[in-house]
Amino acid sequence: MQSVFTLARLHRAAMFFCVCIIVGIFIAHWFRVLPSIGMAGIALTGLIYAGVYRRIANWNEWPVFGSLFLVFMLHLVQGLNTDAANYYEYGKDIVLQLPFLALVVGFWLLPALPARYLRALWLILIAITLIAALGATVNYLMNVGEINEMYLHSKVMPTEPDHIRFSLIITLAIAAGVLLLVHKAIHSHWRPWLIGGLMFLALFLHLLAVRSGEMTFYVLGALAVVRLISRAKQWKQAATLAAVLLLLPAVSFIALPTFRNKIFNTQDDVSSVNRSSVGKTYSISSRVYSYKVALAVWNENMLIGVGKPDLKTEMAKRYAILYPELTPEYYIQPHNQYLYNLAAYGLLGLLVFCVGIFYPAWWARRKYAPLLLAQYISIALSFLVEYTLETQVGLAYVVFFLFLALQGSLPATENDTQWRPA
Repeated sequence: MQSVFTLARLHRAAMFFCVCIIVGIFIAHWFRVLPSIGMAGIALTGLIYAGVYRRIANWNEWPVFGSLFLVFMLHLVQGLNTDAANYYEYGKDIVLQLPFLALVVGFWLLPALPARYLRALWLILIAITLIAALGATVNYLMNVGEINEMYLHSKVMPTEPDHIRFSLIITLAIAAGVLLLVHKAIHSHWRPWLIGGLMFLALFLHLLAVRSGEMTFYVLGALAVVRLISRAKQWKQAATLAAVLLLLPAVSFIALPTFRNKIFNTQDDVSSVNRSSVGKTYSISSRVYSYKVALAVWNENMLIGVGKPDLKTEMAKRYAILYPELTPEYYIQPHNQYLYNLAAYGLLGLLVFCVGIFYPAWWARRKYAPLLLAQYISIALSFLVEYTLETQVGLAYVVFFLFLALQGSLPATENDTQWRPA
């Protein structure tokens, strides 16, 4: 069997399934099952390796993989805290969270991918992100007036994937591209093209004008400035980057109507928080209402929460009490993953979740893992304003790219002189 299922072939299969996930994130609207096919394929590849070679390649790293599996277990045990009427919702949630199981199994059992595969996967992400950004830009140019007006009403231009996840993906793609350039991990002939592509993505991020992605972009930029000063003592590069980070929003405000309108809309949004009859149609205001309702739900079940499958029902009850003027179509789930989990799982569950999802960052604290750091910053910040793990695309974005970044920090036997993305 080892002559058939060689490690090289299994790695090629895993590479193919990784590409399926990356592509699937962008076309989930049309081919919803593709990311799931990719994740199942990675799990199958790992199981085949373990069965044929009778070993678990990353056995010594079980705490890292076990911590992420803990998140899946947190969802699994919710069946003990679910009303019988909501067992269907419980089943849907378990299916949604299967990436935590499939990717843990696959990447734990299979030896880490070769560095050249990792570099190729990050370049594929950048290339597909560029294609999607170009498509959205063309659509914007064909509907300039209509889309500009949308930004004054808490709406944004249509994108695939959805604008929030897309903005985070753009930021991660920029971070990956910059690191590939800094480490000279790309052929010199392609460097100008990559630089041009990254510049376009940075500008498009401001044209898209989604607060989640821009917040992540500037936090990562500020950390890069601090690193250049504190570690490398590269004062000129730090000053140049700081100047770009200061000028870019100013230029965007002048040149990009969507960015400018988003700022005006945000000001109106914040001023409407205390007027729920008006604020219900705004993004930030409606989020604030959902936070208050979630805290009210949690106050009734502080230790173990109400159970995730029952959260929607409990939120509706509290909405009716706290905001009787709002009709059910304005009820939303708490757009904050931490508050969402606090209401659903209670203090104990939130603690388990945070340990499970963030332990790999602690494990890698003494390693050089800038991509892992970038992804964790993106995850932590997105959790503040979104329930990122409660949608298929959001879950795929968080879990897959977290594992892809972790791959670079796992033991590898290859002899590759170029940078191993981590």
